Amino acid sequence: MNAPVHADLTGRTALVTGGSRGMGEAIARALAAAGADVALTYERSRERAEAIAEELTGSGRRALALAADSADADAVQAAVDRTVATFGRLDIVINNAGIFPYGPVEESSLEEIDRTIAVHVRAPFLAVRAAVPHLGRGGRIITIGSNLAERAAFGGIALYVMSKAANNGLTRALARELGPRGITVNLIQPGSTETDMNPAVGESADEQRGFMALGEYGSVDDIAAAVVFLAGDSGRQITGATLTIDGGANA
Repeated sequence: MNAPVHADLTGRTALVTGGSRGMGEAIARALAAAGADVALTYERSRERAEAIAEELTGSGRRALALAADSADADAVQAAVDRTVATFGRLDIVINNAGIFPYGPVEESSLEEIDRTIAVHVRAPFLAVRAAVPHLGRGGRIITIGSNLAERAAFGGIALYVMSKAANNGLTRALARELGPRGITVNLIQPGSTETDMNPAVGESADEQRGFMALGEYGSVDDIAAAVVFLAGDSGRQITGATLTIDGGANA
């Protein structure tokens, strides 16, 4: 089921990183359903990403699947460049690509630390740096973070939490810097959301539900609907904000 459409994004172009699965796929579909042309990046899921792009094209949108590992600085820049070259514009940037390092802090390898920071911190910054020259008034930058950045509910997630917490500072600073140019910058922090990486029937699912006021996993469509709302005219006065969608886990 696609997320409800809360905006008319006809004539606008969006770039969604990590758009071949889970939240990224739902976001790409929802933006297209609202009228946007969509470029989506993938790291390994080429067939899936191209199938999504083909489906969106068949629905009347223009769509493009781009191979881009968000840990590769050149690939992040190239994804923005190819989006602009293909569609002639860029209006909406969704920093969604992510990984989930887990384990005791003393077992974290330098490679794992560097990759996590590259994907969660450096890549969003580089995507914005590359996109800003193309964003006009009404431009939107939305980063998908994590509710764990504000409440580390269990052990083994120090690296993940550290990297996701950086999104908050980046969002606020960019909102201040880009506000005079009419560009909004916001952060969405999902909680436990059903995806193949975190299924609602997974080993830790009951424990995660125990943290929530509502006691129920979220849907990727919940996140996609919030993205579409912020990307449209309804979000024009919202910037530097953090929207936590976690069933009340951080309440």
